[in-house]
Amino acid sequence: MTQSLRQRLTEAARGTGSAQALASYMLNALPELPFLSAAALGDKVGVSEATVGRFCRQLGYANLRDLKAHLRDDIGDAPWLLSDRLHELRGSDGEEALARGLELEIAGLVRIYEQARSPDWARTAERLARARQVFVAGFQTERGIAQYFAVQLQYLRDGVRLVDLAAGNFAEVLASDIPAGDTCLIVFEGRRYSRLAKVLTAEAHARGIPVTLITDGFCGWDTGLTDATFRAATQVNQFWDSTAQMAVLGNLLIHSVFLCIGPEVAGRLERVSKLYAAMIGHVGDPVGGLKS
Repeated sequence: MTQSLRQRLTEAARGTGSAQALASYMLNALPELPFLSAAALGDKVGVSEATVGRFCRQLGYANLRDLKAHLRDDIGDAPWLLSDRLHELRGSDGEEALARGLELEIAGLVRIYEQARSPDWARTAERLARARQVFVAGFQTERGIAQYFAVQLQYLRDGVRLVDLAAGNFAEVLASDIPAGDTCLIVFEGRRYSRLAKVLTAEAHARGIPVTLITDGFCGWDTGLTDATFRAATQVNQFWDSTAQMAVLGNLLIHSVFLCIGPEVAGRLERVSKLYAAMIGHVGDPVGGLKS
């Protein structure tokens, strides 16, 4: 085959419907695929076993088993799949579950770092570094991750705002006097997806505001609405979906922004740090010098 499985899935992820949903999930879970049956894969995405089979044939494989046989070209014999350390953890059923979770967490980290090498990542980092105004939005449990990202970015540059959800109209983003080309929006959202996340993303995109979405491997509503979408693994063998890797992805993106801005970051970091020390301070530091 002239294209790797990863390339075929990437192309399919740009489509619509069940094919897009399957491709997006499989791209985010390549290390997990060898352990999944067609029925199990269908259950995770919400499609039938027959739909999984048809999708495999559309990609050029006889069935899911044939597709998995070609996985070696994409993930090889990477040590993070089965390491000696994981074997040591598998002494009981409980430890087996922990080991499986660790395996999924590490595989998810690898996927994040793979995305960090993409052209979309480089363009996003440059945009976050140079845009006159950056808006950061998050909904539901992802709101905290968005706030964390916004505060981190504020240390590096001016003009960063966490989107106000209380106003009910997103006017600060959609009715700004700053030209759309000088603004950008980054949204953090995971399933079940807030309607507001899609509405804000669609409205911003329609106005020419570049939009970046940080989401999970199941999101299928972003097609045609974002300039870049990055996916983090959220199913790591725990009771709840974990958003921890969204934070990891955000941290790595902040690092890329730092590299784009360059040495001038130092001056802003010093100014912000001095203000914090003067107004609030840290444990063990003398009281700040600003007059109350």
